[in-house]
Amino acid sequence: MIYTVTVKPGSKKGPLVIEKGDELTVFLRECPIEGKANVALIKLLAEHFDIAKSQITIKTGARGRKKIVEIKTMI
Repeated sequence: MIYTVTVKPGSKKGPLVIEKGDELTVFLRECPIEGKANVALIKLLAEHFDIAKSQITIKTGARGRKKIVEIKTMI
């Protein structure tokens, strides 16, 4: 499954995932320094979808707030 993700780093609301169809808004407490926000994003999405972190890949936007994320699920 491919999701369009908008990340809000450094948020006091976080960690929180708001899902609207194939679009996600993710609030993270971590700041985007040295990839900490991306690591936190993958961890939070793995918990949200109850899958392993290795099944989540950031396809595009690793350095921005808008990302395309692929989630591989076993069927």
